[in-house]
Amino acid sequence: MPHEPLTISFLQSLDEVDADAWDACAGGENPFVCHAFLSALETSGSVGGQTGWLPYHMVIKRGDADAPPVACMPLYAKNHSYGEYVFDHGWADAFERAGGRYYPKLQSSIPFTPAAGPRLLVHQGVLASEVPLLKAALLDGLEKITDKLGASSAHITFLPDDEAQAAREHGFLIRHDQQFHWKNRRYGSFDGFLDALSSRKRKQIRKERRTVAETDINIRTLTGQDLEEHHWDDFFHFYMDTGARKWGQPYLTREFFSEVGSSMRDRIVLIMCEREGRNIAGALNFRGATTLYGRQWGCIEDHACLHFEACYYQAIDYAIAQGLQTVEAGAQGPHKLARGYEPVQTNSAHYIANPSFRDAVERFLEQERAGVTAEINYLSERTPFKKR
Repeated sequence: MPHEPLTISFLQSLDEVDADAWDACAGGENPFVCHAFLSALETSGSVGGQTGWLPYHMVIKRGDADAPPVACMPLYAKNHSYGEYVFDHGWADAFERAGGRYYPKLQSSIPFTPAAGPRLLVHQGVLASEVPLLKAALLDGLEKITDKLGASSAHITFLPDDEAQAAREHGFLIRHDQQFHWKNRRYGSFDGFLDALSSRKRKQIRKERRTVAETDINIRTLTGQDLEEHHWDDFFHFYMDTGARKWGQPYLTREFFSEVGSSMRDRIVLIMCEREGRNIAGALNFRGATTLYGRQWGCIEDHACLHFEACYYQAIDYAIAQGLQTVEAGAQGPHKLARGYEPVQTNSAHYIANPSFRDAVERFLEQERAGVTAEINYLSERTPFKKR
């Protein structure tokens, strides 16, 4: 019996789709594509309204309008390029100097979250033979809605290798960048990890950890029922203070942390640093099935090596204890290399509506990809691990 035809709709709020139905497509590996995380961004006012991130999520159903989705895509209409971590400001400038209008554009990503994860979400219960067809339907739907709305372009950022390949085959332009991830090679302890490093790097890390251990700072790992509202009060203070000094205007509202602290408490790992009876710094992580994702760091006191300890070494400790395979420590940061985090390639996919502009971007990306590959190869030879 032939399948019923597919229908595509676009939602201006995740409230328009049942949480379990969305999560049946999102799967359980990545915390950032789940309904709870994306919904918290909306209900807290971190996206929507005047933020420049307008929800426009794509949902594909088969047959009846009341049927559950068989595929979904987190999607936003944007009138700027902030909070993405894949920078296209130069593209916007070039297109507008040539007389075009770059904004609005469409963006399939997790706002303010430079973590790789699925963007072409297909229901976990469909036949394996249907998965490529449904992913192609999502890509086709994204192209068509871009053209229909008169947007300049559509961008899918931090998508995994298999989805990048599907997008490439569909005609999207592929862009590469790099991050630094820690990989668990079946270490039994932090000392086991250190044993894999060269003597000089091992001594450096031990010195950095000792610098913090010899202070009066107490570090705690909070998750699940340990998390309380006063922790989020303190962490938001750190986030705002540090974010304002580094980036100007932080993106996330205070309500966001309460929302995820309630709905995702078992997937949150909050490292809090206490001194003289008050919290002075914190690092927020989210846990996936196999990966710990470092997200925000903030502090109200400066202490030598505390950032390295709270963000990198505590995360490694936790991953080893929990048997996780990877720690992703977010965007940027070649300084992570000396601390055991290795360079990895990240992907983004881009649909450019204007043919002439697309050709120009494609030529740029060819050169940029070669440069990224060369840098990853160069840095991979300079990790702190013992030479095999």
